[in-house]
Order: sequence, then C-alpha cells, then structure tokens
Amino acid sequence: MQARIDATSYLQSRLGQAMLALQAEVEASGLERSLLELVKIRVSQINGCAYCIDMHTKDARAYGESEQRIYALNAWRETPFFSDRERAALEWAETLTLIGETHAPDEVFERVRPHFSDDELVALTFSVVTINGWNRLAVAFRVPVGTYQPQHAAA
Repeated sequence: MQARIDATSYLQSRLGQAMLALQAEVEASGLERSLLELVKIRVSQINGCAYCIDMHTKDARAYGESEQRIYALNAWRETPFFSDRERAALEWAETLTLIGETHAPDEVFERVRPHFSDDELVALTFSVVTINGWNRLAVAFRVPVGTYQPQHAAA
C-alpha cells in the first residue's frame, strides 16, 4: 500500500505535536501500561488499523505481554486470560469506539464503573479517544505497516 501523506510530516506539524502531547498525558495518567496496550490493540482491531495493530502488539510484547493474551484479544469475552478490570476496560473501549452504534449505554458504564476511580475512568476514556484518533490518521494517510520497532525495553 502506498502512503498518501508521509506520517513524519504530519507528526511534526503543530496538530501532530498536540496529538503527541495528548498521548504523552495518557501514558502518564497512571493506568497500567499493559492495560493501555490491550486497549490500543483492541480498538485498532475494531478500526482495522494495520499500522497500529503492528505497533501496539510489538509494544505489548516489549512490555512483557504474553503472546496468548495478544492472540486471544479479539475474543476476550470467551477466554479466561483477562482480569475483571481488563475486561471492563476492553468493554468500555469497544463501546466508545463503536459509539455511533452503542451511544455508550448506562448499563455498560455501570459494569465498568466499579473497576476504576473517576480519574482512571477519565484517563481510560482519553486513551480510547487518542487511539481512535491515531487509527484514523494511520488509515486515512495509509501509513506503511511493518517497519515499527519498539524504542523501550521490557518493563
């Protein structure tokens, strides 16, 4: 697939820098790195963003995530591999990613709410907003897939 716009050009723009700043705030929110990576992968799967799936599965592995959990993420409801907190985060992420269909129903919020403080729920919501934004940029501009390498060591 041919890139439509070079990703480095939009990341260096003021808009790109603002997006990177928002991402940095999400990463510094205090939510567990493993939880954030699971959310990023799942949202990217829903959105069909190959670049982000490639990136975040590599990042998740670099942070110590198991292959089994990554492979089963698309079917998280049918597996025993995720904690109640992770399941709540994944349900919230799916609900918000598909907001045009779901409208973020109260019953989902009520299932998710016991697993997160107010600050954590806000951070989780911003993490979903952010990865949805990155997915839309990568898909829209056809960012080439496969060259990303994690810049961090396993935590």
